Amino acid sequence: MTSLVVSPALAWTFLVIAGLLEIGWATGMRLSEGFTRIGPSVFTIVCMVMSVVLLGLSVKTLPLGTAYAVWGGIGTLGTAALGIYLFSEPATALRLASMVLIVVGIVGLKLFD
Repeated sequence: MTSLVVSPALAWTFLVIAGLLEIGWATGMRLSEGFTRIGPSVFTIVCMVMSVVLLGLSVKTLPLGTAYAVWGGIGTLGTAALGIYLFSEPATALRLASMVLIVVGIVGLKLFD
């Protein structure tokens, strides 16, 4: 069985998509109302599986710590932003400043990997 060769550019692309899918499954869990609604539940599960598969492909090339932190950071930032936008969660100055720090961390990990 041959192994899929993942270039650094493709690995980063997979990682960003995996992070976006993490936002999808986190938001989908909220919309599924405890997995009691079939459509959002299926969406959530599909996003979960696809996110982990793409993360797995990206760590074949990227450092594990960097990839996992970037994946989690994208998911955390996006989910927090959607929480503010879709679910009227608080957008306090400290919360927004914390979100900026997540972006700084993601950029730093990308620049210094």
